[in-house]
Amino acid sequence: QVQLVESGGGLVQPGGSLRLSCAASGGPLENYALGWFHQAPGKEPEGISCIQKSDGSTHYADSVKGRFTISKNNSANTVYLQMNSLKPEDTGVYYCAAQWLTARALCNNRRPRYWGQGTEVTVSS
Repeated sequence: QVQLVESGGGLVQPGGSLRLSCAASGGPLENYALGWFHQAPGKEPEGISCIQKSDGSTHYADSVKGRFTISKNNSANTVYLQMNSLKPEDTGVYYCAAQWLTARALCNNRRPRYWGQGTEVTVSS
């Protein structure tokens, strides 16, 4: 059973930066993609940035391209999301997700197999 634990959320001013972490455990993870889903208030979660565990290929939603960067530390089974130039619309809950898929397929999947509990991000003055 894959378990995902997010951390790093908090309150940040517009234009600021935040780094989220997702620690993964359990299961054979090398063939998985891992990624981040953003759920804005009143909206469905959206896959915004995903990475293939094995080869490091990435996928980004248009809304975060040029601002967010996903990376991984395979030895620690950890995935990071560096969030720069944050906007108020980035506010919401960020969930870590995992599934045996390509990075693009994971980000486009509305119901990934594994989810974390989420970490809250608030972008406000």
